[in-house]
Amino acid sequence: MRAAIYFTPAKDHPLTLRAAEWLGRDAFDRRPVRDPNPKIDVLVSEPARYGFHATLKAPFRLADGRTLNDLDRALAAFGQRMQSFSLGRLTITRLDSFFALTIQATLPLLLEAEEAIRMAFEPFRAPLTEQELARRDPQSLSERQQANLSRWGYPHVGPDFRFHMTLTNSIVDEDEAARVEKRLHSQFNPVLETPVVIDALALFVERKPGAPFHVHSRQPLQGGMPS
Repeated sequence: MRAAIYFTPAKDHPLTLRAAEWLGRDAFDRRPVRDPNPKIDVLVSEPARYGFHATLKAPFRLADGRTLNDLDRALAAFGQRMQSFSLGRLTITRLDSFFALTIQATLPLLLEAEEAIRMAFEPFRAPLTEQELARRDPQSLSERQQANLSRWGYPHVGPDFRFHMTLTNSIVDEDEAARVEKRLHSQFNPVLETPVVIDALALFVERKPGAPFHVHSRQPLQGGMPS
């Protein structure tokens, strides 16, 4: 089993509903939300498995002596100390070869929140195995990212953290990418005028390797500055 701490809007948020329709899966209900569509499903298999989210602490196995209930209680307590904040309006962006929703400006509160979450829940993370390290292809990473992977179990933290909510697999064909981008704008533009607020942290769970991630809990943010 692996757990992850993600941001995802509330189950009934218009953005969540649009994303579930696009991905074909609702991570809250653990069920399909539309009929299979081979033309789309082949484009979204990875983000559909992980569920609509932005990573704040990447998936990890629980450390010895830690339980999912322990982690959930700690997340609830953390949420009581952390304030909600706005991301502003999200935008559809091509990152490398995949599409995602991203923020339009650097947000100090978001960077502080990522660091606080990463550090607070590190005691719950089991060290990566050699096989897990190898799957990250460390030779493709920068020296700093390799150090992040060794220290935190994930390369894209701190200065390398990039808020994004993945919408597609890798798409290398430029003509196909242009067609997909047009479809994404049609699907998401109606809900992208409204700013998105990080008002809760979600605990996602992968019950067994390769299984779809689902929302185990979503803990509201009720406190002061990120801590």
